[in-house]
Amino acid sequence: MIRKWSTSIVRAGRSVRGSSAPVTYTLIALCCLAFLAGPASGLNPAYGTGDELLAVQRAYFRRWGVIPAELFEGSGRPALTPVTALFVHGSWVHLLGNMLFLYVFGAMTEERMGRVQFTLFYVGCGYLALLGYAVANADSEQSLVGASGAISAVLGAFLYLFPRARVTSLLPFLFFLPVRFPAWVVLPFWAALQWLAAGRAPDGPGVAYLAHLIGFGLGFGYASVRYGRPAGPTRVKAAPAPAPEGENQP
Repeated sequence: MIRKWSTSIVRAGRSVRGSSAPVTYTLIALCCLAFLAGPASGLNPAYGTGDELLAVQRAYFRRWGVIPAELFEGSGRPALTPVTALFVHGSWVHLLGNMLFLYVFGAMTEERMGRVQFTLFYVGCGYLALLGYAVANADSEQSLVGASGAISAVLGAFLYLFPRARVTSLLPFLFFLPVRFPAWVVLPFWAALQWLAAGRAPDGPGVAYLAHLIGFGLGFGYASVRYGRPAGPTRVKAAPAPAPEGENQP
């Protein structure tokens, strides 16, 4: 059994190294592993059940997530949380929604940027998106976790780099029928939904839509400054939902 697991891990590593987007797939793997190993997945009986599990989850999110009220206290550990929070997710839906978007849009963006630049872009924009949200909500004690600030930056960059790429979307008001639109239709529509949701978002637990908007703007702005004319038509191979789940405030 151990030999089989070792062989599978080696093969997965070779597959990632040989792929055209190893950073994207590594980020997906790290987020999934962190979720499965943590208390949010509910799979590890060592974390307990019921109220005990909820208490452990809250402590976990506070340790690794961003708490705006603590971020600007001047100590070193909170300053690192906008990085650690990128690999922490609050639920299965939160994780799977984000990873689907990263899988769909990350690979092509990484291929265009290159591995090192894409890594710095992803982490840097994710950090700034969470930092921007924290500045706007400096008194909040609510923990903030999730990769969608960084993934929103990937969407913004993708929009600039591949505006005519045809994206398959599942639109709920069309009874989840798959329809294909160019990226310049789908992604601005997604951004508009985030803008509207951010304006109506209540205080307290929920989705940090402002972090999505900041990330999207950073990604589009970076790509427009760094790269020249956008690429021609292409096809995106997977079908995303209308929007990623977003930074969770558990």
